[in-house]
This record gives sequence, structure tokens and C-alpha cells, in this order.
Amino acid sequence: MNFTDRIKPTDKGITTYLDELKNQNYQIPTFQRDVVWEEENVKKLWDSIYKFYPLGSILVWKTDLKLQNHRQIGGHKIAAENFTRSEYQYLLDGQQRTTSLLTSLYGGKIEGRDGFNPSLYIDLTIESEDETDDESYKKRFLYWNEIDDRDGSFKRNIGRKNKYDEGLIVKLLEVKQNFETIQQKIVNHPDVAQQYNHPYWVELRKVQQVLSNYRISFIELKGIKVAEVCQIFERINQAGKPLDIFDIVVAKTFRPKSEIDKGFYLRDLIDDFKKVNNSNYLQIDNFDYLQIIAILIRENIDNSGIHNITPRYLNDIKTEQIECIWDSAKKAILKTFDFFENTLNLKGPQLIPYRYFYLTIANYFYKNDNPNYDFLKKYFWFNSLHRDDLLSNTGDINQHISLLNGEKYDNEQRFGRFLIDKDTLRKSSYSSKGRISRAILSLFSHKCPKDWKYTDRNVNVDNLFFSTDKPNLHHIFPTNYITNNRADNQLDNNSLMNIAYLTQLTNLEISDKNPLEYIKEYDQNPNFERVIDSHLLPKQILTWARMDEMPTNALDQFMEERVELVIEELKKQLTGINTEVIDTKEKEIQEELKNAL
Repeated sequence: MNFTDRIKPTDKGITTYLDELKNQNYQIPTFQRDVVWEEENVKKLWDSIYKFYPLGSILVWKTDLKLQNHRQIGGHKIAAENFTRSEYQYLLDGQQRTTSLLTSLYGGKIEGRDGFNPSLYIDLTIESEDETDDESYKKRFLYWNEIDDRDGSFKRNIGRKNKYDEGLIVKLLEVKQNFETIQQKIVNHPDVAQQYNHPYWVELRKVQQVLSNYRISFIELKGIKVAEVCQIFERINQAGKPLDIFDIVVAKTFRPKSEIDKGFYLRDLIDDFKKVNNSNYLQIDNFDYLQIIAILIRENIDNSGIHNITPRYLNDIKTEQIECIWDSAKKAILKTFDFFENTLNLKGPQLIPYRYFYLTIANYFYKNDNPNYDFLKKYFWFNSLHRDDLLSNTGDINQHISLLNGEKYDNEQRFGRFLIDKDTLRKSSYSSKGRISRAILSLFSHKCPKDWKYTDRNVNVDNLFFSTDKPNLHHIFPTNYITNNRADNQLDNNSLMNIAYLTQLTNLEISDKNPLEYIKEYDQNPNFERVIDSHLLPKQILTWARMDEMPTNALDQFMEERVELVIEELKKQLTGINTEVIDTKEKEIQEELKNAL
């Protein structure tokens, strides 16, 4: 298709458009957002039409792709149960205006407003005060409950009810469908008395002209791929929730229920799965679930056509493919989350260094009755804390799946050399999204750290019974101490080598105290030394507290010793793997000395 054919501006009469909508010529896909119907906004919409102001374009996507769509809007049926045609016209933008126009002209049902009639009436006796009048529309356009509300508050607007009885307040739909009858009633009204130029008669003809001649602008998109539709939708709805590929796949894979078919709705499938238990992992993004599904389809269904996890291929996922793998997929995903939570002791997805771990590990567990957890732990720590990014793009996923499937080889053949840089650990700073930050915090969490005051209590837990139970990241050397004792090469205040998990209550109690002070207090507990071990903390800090004195370079010493403890712990986790420790900082110093000489 020529690029000039992709976008086609056009227009259509307002009543023609609404009639075509009722005749099922347009569809509203389910990824459109819920309509917020407000009386005042609908009146203002019709005031713009009445004044022949533009309403903005309605965006229509023409495609042969069948998506799940709303079968009703405002109580009006716009699609049959098994609606099929060669080309569909989906409203990408304009659902709010469409619903307001349809229900105000043809009546209908408004969600949450049982018994309310949204049909709009017009008072032919209301005149505009001036060209910029922006208030008279409130009296010109009326709902039935503003004319006769005896079924609601038992109040009646006598004046308006009399006008209605006399034919001076008329239903918009009647102007469209029974103009001759309404006109005759106006002509015979005593105030009009056959005066062709009487304001009431002029007003009625104007309303008829509005309904007959007002045209709505459309922009038709054709030959647009699904991924592009997502981008277009996001750009025209910048203030709202972006449309993503999951919404498209949900709509595309939908299959309605019938007497012989239970139907299929991916959103319900995922939502029901998330209710299995209260694990935080179950609440990962729907897009993550979609990519897991794509990998499992690709790896376990021959000739699936799913060659990658990009939107281009996610769009090709078929309903029957999801149904084929879903039962086993659920078990694999739950085993993946269980591995993170109960084997590694990582109590939430905020600690997972790479979100692609969900994909590779779920595929490892898929129909695997004898998983090797020791191997899987090595796989996790090797990739999480390696000096290089090893799982940061879709191309890496294929290599990882091959690695996980090649378990028959020994560790060195599978993993190669593990390289870690001391200076990377020194410079590691807290970041909610950084890979190294999450990986180090995962290692701290894996050690099942105990609270310093309540030494029998785990800090990272599944369930919180008190608001003070939730884990905090505590600075061992408070930020004011670091600021006052900063060396030229000192690390920043959020260095992960200076952080430990504590309960909120203990963290608040310590506040910004000097380590000598609060360590000495907690050291009164005979279990405290064991607790220090659970945080991978140097015992040197205990020695200083007991001596009531720290050297001037205490922070540097502490940091270096903690780096060593982290590396030692990593070597334990990676037993059998060729581990090489380098120090780029030391190398830089040596280079500087060499150059100086």
C-alpha cells in the first residue's frame, strides 16, 4: 500500500454516522477505556454541534484483523455475537463522543445510573445572548428529569412541562424522525400564529439543519500494523493509560462463549492466575506474562511462527497456541516464582536483576519433572553479578535457553569464566532499576538477614502483620557521618556496601546515630554477632564498637572488607565455576604510578 493511502481524512453527517454505528458498521475494541458519562459534558458537546464548532476527528482503523469488541455501548447493540466480515472499522479515538451522541439522541442505558433517561430535549424558546454566549446551552438542552421528575424527587418544573405539552420543548430524535409533525405543532401555536420568521419556528428549522448538515471529521487508518496502532493510540492519548501490545493480543485472541465452547478471554485467564495466592510475583506486569507465553509457545510448539518476543511476533500469538501450553505454563511460572521466593529468598519482583529471568527460567521448568536447583542457583548468580550484562536484550534469551537446556555439560562448559570487578562493587549505588543494585540486594536478601534489635525475626518476609515490619534499607554509616568523613575518593552516600536490610522500627530507632553508639547497644544481645554474619558485614565494626573507637579511615576499611565478604559469598554460590576477581581501580592506580615514573 502506498504511504499516501495509510491516512485518509473524511467526514460524515452526524446522524448518518450514528445510524451506521447502530447498523454495526463500526466496532469499539475492548482495549478502549471505560466511558465517563457526565450530563454537563454531553450538553456542552451538543452546544458545540449547535454552533457548528468542530468536535475534533474520530480515528478509525480499517483492518481485516478481528479483535474482541464491545457488543453494546449505552445499551445499544453494535455487534453480533459472532460478527464476521472482510474488513472491520475500529474506533481508536472517539468512543467518549460517540457514546454521548448515541445515547443523547437515541436514549439508552448509562452505567451506574439506573432509571436515568439520557435522551436529550431542546427548548426552542431559549435564545443566545450573544455570539460568545457560553451559558444558555444549560437551559437549551435538557434531560427529561429537568422537565418532569415526578418519578424521581416528585418535583415538576411546571413551566418546562407546559412548554413540552405545547411542543416548544422537543426531543432531538423527534426533530430527526418526525419533523413535519413537530413543525405543524409549532405553526399552530398561539404565540407563533403562522409567522414564518417567529423565533420558535426559526429555532426549530436551525435544529433540523444542524442534524441534517453537521458533519463529523474522521481520519481513517489503513494498512497500519498492530505495533503501529499501539504507538498511535499512545500518542493521541498522552494524558491517559497507554495502549500496549497486551491489549491488542487480548482483543485479537478473544473467542466468545457458546453452547459448545467455553470461550477464551486472555485477560481473565491472567487475572484468575494472579489470584492463586498472595505472592508479589504473581502481580508482575501483563506484558511479562505475555512474553513468557510467547517463549513457551516458541520453544514447545513446532512451526509456531513466534520467532521473538517483540510486538511484531507477539501480535501473531494465536488463541489455540495459548490454550495448548497454558496448563503446563501455569505450573512452570509458579515454580519460577517459588524458586525466586523460597529458594533464593527474594521476596518480590523488585529484586530480580533481569526481567528476562522470568522467561528463561519458566521455560526451564516447563514440563521439567526433575529440575536441578543447584544448577539453577548458579545460573541466577552467575548472570546477575557478572561484570558484563548477559541478559539485557532479546538476542541473549536464545543463548540462555540453550544454556539451560544443555545441563548435561559440566559447569565450566556451560558457564565459562565468571568475571567480577571489585571496583564495580565499591561503586555500586542503590538504584530501584539498576541491574547491579538489584543483584547485590538480592545477595543480601538471600542470606535471610535478621533484625538487629529483634534478632530472631527475619527482615524480609512474605506477610507483614505490623506496619513496622516492612523492610527498610539502612545506612550502616549514616549519611552525615559520610559527609563529615569524606576522603577524596570516598563513595557516595547510597553505596550498597554501606547498606543493610532492617525492619522499619529498628531503622527508625537508629536514625542517624554513629555506628559506635548503636552497634554497642545491640551487641548486648549474645546473638548479635551471628546476626552480623547474616548481613555479610565485617566483624571489624564489632571490634570498633567494643573498643569505643574507630580509625580515621574506618569507612574505607569497612567498605573494602565488605567487598571481600560479598566476593567470598559469591564464590560459595558459584562453586565449580572458574571465578576471576579483578580490580580496575587498582589497575588504574598502577597505571598512574607507571606514568608518573
